Order: sequence, then C-alpha cells, then structure tokens
Amino acid sequence: MAPDPNIGSGSGTAPEEAPVKAAPSKDPKKKDEKKDDDLSEEDLALKQQLELYVERVQDSDPGLQKVALDSMRQEIRTSTSSMTSVPKPLKFLRPHYGTLKAYYEIMEGSDLKKSLADILSVLAMTMSAEGEQESLKYRLLGSEGDIGSWGHEYVRNLAGEISQEYTKRQSEETPIDDLMELVQQIVAFHMKHNAEYEAVDLLMEVEDLDLLVEHVDSTNYKRTCLYLTSAARYLPGPDDMLVLDIAYMIYLKFEEYPSALQIALYLDNVQYVKQVFTSCGDLLRKKQFCYILARHGTTFELDEEMAADDDDRETLQEIINNTKLSEGYLTLARDIEVMEPKSPEDTYKAHLLDGRASAGASVDSARQNLAATFVNAFVNAGFGQDKLMTVPSEASSGGSSGNWLFKNKEHGKASAAASLGMILLWDVDSGLAQIDKYFHSNDNHVIAGALLGVGIVNCGVKNDCDPAMALLADYINKEDSCMRIGAIMGLGLAYAGSHNEQIRSILTPILGDNQAPLDVIAFTAISLGLVYVGSCNEEVAQAIIFTLMDRSESELGEPLTRLLPLGLGLLYLGKQESVEATAEVSKTFNEKIRKYCDMTLLSCAYAGTGNVLKVQHLLGQCAQHLEKGETHQGPAVIGIAMVAMAEELGLEMAIRSLEHLLQYGEQNIRRAVPLALGLLCISNPKVNVMDTLSRLSHDTDTEVAMGAVISLGLIGAGTNNARIAGMLRNLSSYYYKEASLLFCVRIAQGLVHLGKGLLTLAPYHSEHFLLSPMALAGIVTLLHACLDMKAIILGKYHYVLYFLVLAMQPRMLLTVDENLKPLAVPVRVGQAVDVVGQAGRPKTITGFQTHSTPVLLAAGDRAELATEKYIPLSPILEGFVILKENPEYREEN
Repeated sequence: MAPDPNIGSGSGTAPEEAPVKAAPSKDPKKKDEKKDDDLSEEDLALKQQLELYVERVQDSDPGLQKVALDSMRQEIRTSTSSMTSVPKPLKFLRPHYGTLKAYYEIMEGSDLKKSLADILSVLAMTMSAEGEQESLKYRLLGSEGDIGSWGHEYVRNLAGEISQEYTKRQSEETPIDDLMELVQQIVAFHMKHNAEYEAVDLLMEVEDLDLLVEHVDSTNYKRTCLYLTSAARYLPGPDDMLVLDIAYMIYLKFEEYPSALQIALYLDNVQYVKQVFTSCGDLLRKKQFCYILARHGTTFELDEEMAADDDDRETLQEIINNTKLSEGYLTLARDIEVMEPKSPEDTYKAHLLDGRASAGASVDSARQNLAATFVNAFVNAGFGQDKLMTVPSEASSGGSSGNWLFKNKEHGKASAAASLGMILLWDVDSGLAQIDKYFHSNDNHVIAGALLGVGIVNCGVKNDCDPAMALLADYINKEDSCMRIGAIMGLGLAYAGSHNEQIRSILTPILGDNQAPLDVIAFTAISLGLVYVGSCNEEVAQAIIFTLMDRSESELGEPLTRLLPLGLGLLYLGKQESVEATAEVSKTFNEKIRKYCDMTLLSCAYAGTGNVLKVQHLLGQCAQHLEKGETHQGPAVIGIAMVAMAEELGLEMAIRSLEHLLQYGEQNIRRAVPLALGLLCISNPKVNVMDTLSRLSHDTDTEVAMGAVISLGLIGAGTNNARIAGMLRNLSSYYYKEASLLFCVRIAQGLVHLGKGLLTLAPYHSEHFLLSPMALAGIVTLLHACLDMKAIILGKYHYVLYFLVLAMQPRMLLTVDENLKPLAVPVRVGQAVDVVGQAGRPKTITGFQTHSTPVLLAAGDRAELATEKYIPLSPILEGFVILKENPEYREEN
C-alpha cells in the first residue's frame, strides 16, 4: 500500500503539468525554439537546469524535492541583475510560476512546503498580478528565515505590499500582528543597510514610528532625524508633530542636545526645552543652548533644576537675555570695517544720476527730512553713532542733534526722536542715557518719540531691572494720544513675546475705555498681540473681541481699525487649530469687518505651516470678484505668503499663484500682491520677484507702485543688493516730483542698506528650520499697515515702520571660545545643499569661499569649520557659536 499515495501524488501532478505542456500548438513551438536559439550556451544550460528543478520539486521523493528547492534557492540568491533587467533565474522561472503555485496548494504541510513558499514569494515579486499581494501572502506562509538574504529589491517590494495590506486590514479591522513581525525584520534590515528613509516610510505607513527609536544607532541617527524633520513639513497634522516628537526622542537618546532643543522650539514645547537643560550636565553646552534660545527670541527663565549653581545660572540667563548681542554685532562691524557712520546722502548716491533728479532733492521739505530720518535710522541701526542724531554737541545746550529733530514737523519729530533708539539698538545702558534728554522736552511729539525710542532700544534684549516698564508705564494714561501711542508701542516692542502679566493689566483697561481715541486702541491691540504672540491667551483675546464688537459703523471704516483683528490674530500666530473658537466668535461681528477678521485669523494661525489646504482656501477668497469697498482680500493675499513661506517648494508655487492674481485680480488684490511677494522673499532677493516688483513699481495705480517700492526694500533688506539699489536710484529720479512715492523710494533705499548690510529681516533662522514668531509679527504688522499706505505710512502713523525692529537680526556667524570671547577661525561659507536621504557623506555646501570669522551669511548660505582644531557645540553654524578645542587634534609639522 505504501507506494500508493506516491503514485497518487505523481498522477496528481501529471494532469497539472499536462495542460502547461500541451497548450502550445505547433507554431508557438517553432517560436520557442527560435527564442532558445537567441540565448547563449550558459543561459540555455541555466534554463534547462531550472526546468529540471521545477520538475524535481514535484517529485514524489522528499529528498529530491529538498535538493531541488535548495538548488533553486541558491540560483535565485546568487544571481545578480542590472538596473534595467530582471535576474535570469526569475526570467526563466516565469512560465512555471502557475505550475509551482498549483503544486503548492496540494502539497502536504512540512518544511519543504515552507521552502517552496519562500521561492514563490520571490517569484511573485515579478509575476503576481497588481494588487494581489501574493509576495506577502507566501512570505507569511513561508519559513521564518532572514528576509534580507533575498536581496534589497525583494525587501522593498515586500514593504510596499505590507503598507497596502495594512490599510486593507485596518478598514476591515482584522488583526495585524503577523504583519508587524515582518515590519520589525524589514526595519532592522533597512537600518543596517543605510536605507533609513525607507524604514521611516514603512513605519509611517503602518503608523508605528515608535519602533524607530529601538533600531537607530550612533552611525545612522543623524541621517534618520534629518529625514524625519524634513518630512515633517510635508505631512498633514497631527502626523507632523508625532514625527518631530520621535526625532526629539532620538536626539535625546544620542545626546545630540542642540538639535533636540531646536525641535523643542519648533514644537514650542516648554517642557521639552526644560528636559534638554536637565538632561545635559555640561555647562558649556548649556551656554550654547542659551545662545540658541536668545536667537529665537524666547523669554525663558532658568530655575534650580536647569542650572544648580547660582553664578552659572546668572551667566546663562544673561546669554538668554541677549545682553551681549550689541557687543557681538559691533565686533562684526569692526572686523568688516564699516563703523564709519553713513549719512542719508551716502545711501541715496544722487551723484550717480543725471541732472534733473538731484536738483529737486536740495529742497528742504518736511517729507524729505522725515524720509532721511528713517533712512538714517535703518542704515546706522545698532552702530551707536550717525551723522544726524548722535553728533556730539558743540554748545552744551542740546547742540546739533536738537537741530535735526526740529527739521521735522510735529509727528515727524516723534519718528526722529525714536530713531535715536534704532541707532543705539540693543545697547540699553548708553541708549537710555542718550534718549533721556528728550524726556525733558516741552514738545509732546518729542516725548512720544523718546518713549518709542526706549521700546526700540530694549527690543529683543531683556534687562533685570526692567527699564522699559519703569519709564513707559507712567505715560500710558496721559491726556495726549500721541504720547500714549509712543508708550504703548514702546512696551509692545520691548516685551514682545514675553507674555508679561503686568503689561496685560496695564493695557487691557484701555481697550474697554470708551473715551480712548481709536488710534490708541488700535496700537494697544497690536502691542498686546506682540507681547502675547502665539500664546492663545483667552483674556487678551476676549478684550480685543469686545472692543471690536463695540465699534460703531463709522469707526469700522477707519483705516486703523484693521489693526484690531491683526492684534487678535497675533495671539494665535502659528497655533493652527487653537484659533477655531475665536474664528467662530468673529463670525458674529459687523459684516463690515467680519470677513477681514476671518482672513486675518486664518492667515496668522497657519503662518509658517505650509498648509496646502489653507492656501487653497485663501486663493479661493481672492478668486471672487466683489463689489467695491470690500477689504478682506488684502489680508487673504498676505495670508497666502504667510502660510506658504515655510519651505522652498510652497514658496515657488505661491510666487506663481500671485502672478496669476496680478493678471486677473481686482484692484484691492493687486495692491496686496507686491506686499505678499515682499514677505515671501524677505532679505532674499530672487531675480524673478525683483523683476516683477520692478515692473509694478511703475504701475499706473499709485498704491500698487508704493507697495512694490516698499517690497523692493524688503526683499533686499540688509543685502546691499546692487541691482535693487540701482533700480531704486532710477525710481528716485523717475518720481522726483511725486512726494509720496519718493518717500517710499527713500524708505526702500534705507532698508536695502539696513545696518550697512549686516542685518537681515528674515524671520527664519537655524538653516530655515525655526521661525521666530516675534520677527514675523513685526513684519506682518507693517504689511497690514501698508495695505492702506496713504492713511497710515504716509499719514501721521509713519512710525509703524519701526515694527520692523522686531525682525532685525545680525546675519552673522561669530565664533567664541570657552570664555565667550571672540575667536577667529577659518570657515567655509557656501550655498547650502539639501542632502536628505542621499547615500554616503555628501558635501553640504557648494561653491564655498574660506573666510576667517566673524563672517556674514546671506540667505541660503551655510557655514562649516575649515579646521579640525576646534569642535563647534552647535551643529548649525549661525549667530554665536561656542568652539571647544579638539583633544585629538595634532599640529602637522
């Protein structure tokens, strides 16, 4: 009886095989022979060999089956393939795939059956029909062996099928444990073989990124995290936050604290920031963290846990308070030899133009003097000396600095006095000393300017004795609205982002005061928005909402009213869904301001997120052709720029969409487009945007032209860009008869030479990873004011230009030694290259030049040390970087 089942199985296979053999008629036979003739001898031998194995696998003798399976397995594993062709064994086994599959179904369960399943799984990679997931099916039925031995392509194919199967099982709610075991194997394989990004992709598909933390090791964690942080920008929420959380965990695990800190700041998670401080024991590294916090502009109080020793804590807190910023900036200026003060005439370079324009310039008009005030403030910002305001007085009685002040008309004096604050930027002690004399003036405008000047000097720098609060608080409730605005705006600038309770208690009552004039209320809303930027503070939000509800019809039509919704929006800057409750409330407002408020809130809440759906929504608002008098499309256009500025791709697409809006949009949209372009490329003059703005600066509509001119200044801010400077000079001669446009051209000229080319307005830092909320708030406030140029910038509120001080930062790399003293080392500075997911160790910069620090970094530049002698304590070389000596460094003889 024994041979009986064998015969059975033998006869079972015969009919199975028969149809395959018998199917072709005579003609195909000839074709087959012809095909065989094309093959080389060794290929022919291999083909026959494999066909023999296929027959042997179906043999009745388990011994023969085992040998055949092993040989087949050997052939498949050892074969290699080129990029374009399928490996030979797989090619020759294609016709037998069906046969083997059918035989597998009737085979009895044993190890041999599992081995056959393994081979079928590999064959299915090239054979199975789309969407069948046969490779995975046989893999799960096969032996538990090492999947990597079948090669990379097979593992990648499996990963693809797993993600499809996972989605299917999730919808059917069937268990996924067997899949997850495979995922474990595949991830381990990818991580060993430098394919971290494939491992990450698979884990994202099966929603189990936590696995990553176990599999990362010290050789690949940097590349893994780089991929995670770059991918986060393109993921929908809440996945993006989850991915960054994992990256943060990995960085902490490998003690890469500065990078962990950057992610903590990106997530705006105070607990994480504290954790970085408590996890790291090294004081020097903590100092570097403090420099990163200072650059980001966060107000942060260290406690016992984060720094146990009192003296250390004081030193660290000083760095966070940015007290050394002025000193570092002046070190840079001396090194580049630009300490010489510049007069506005040096900036205008009128001698390069032909006759008619320079003739008109000699007239001493108040408007021209006001422009010169701003140009002087922007160009000499932070240098502590200039040729108009800080000239040492000949006579002891107020000398010539008073003279320039009085060359300005009433509200012009306020801007002139405040410009002293800009010139002494970040230098609190000598700044307050020099501004002090204006407090004794009899002219309210001068006092207002002095108050604002105090705010500007303290902007971005915190001081233990809170001088701004002490000086400004008394003037908040004075009779004169000009003085009140000076004090209120000063507080907003000095305490931006500090969430200071004291300021809330002083300023919120003004919002509810029915006697207060509208301009005072508008500036109060903005200042509260700045102090509580991105905090989602309920009390402040409610105060502003009630104020908006209380306004009468006529007041809602006033140009300054547009600052109220913006103050509300700033509270939710970059906070995404948190804005929804407030947005619902705003739908109950008067219809005059309802939509304006809606657009402003939306654009602020999603600023810097790159959220595609929100950009589409805002574009949809701009596509409607409305009756005259609608104002909400302006903020929608600026909103597109705010949301899309997050990454390069979105930025390019936004620029193209804005081009369309220019062609098809209504007038109120066209007026906002140049401003949006200015925000997208701020301090980063792209040639195509420069040309568009140059074209718009000659537009027939003066509002469009003025916006374009100011935006030329913004995109060139602090770059000394020769091409923009040339354009603006030509514009100054083109518009020499039009005072208001000439004023804008002058302002733009001042911006292009901001800080003599040492400053930037770009709100992004740390290689375009972190967005400083204070900086963005300052720029956006100015842009919203520019939506109504004539009433605000060209009216008596020109000092809103000083909101830009929030975004002004030195674009420098200053290396310091362990005692925080400047240290000159050679660095290579070049265009940054995106190396995410690339194999090996690609170069991160291209076209570099080697300089000695301190150096300037342009937009899109990256620096790396050109010496092995020191180790930087921050992976990103920007701002202040501490270097420690490399103990393994040996001088070469």
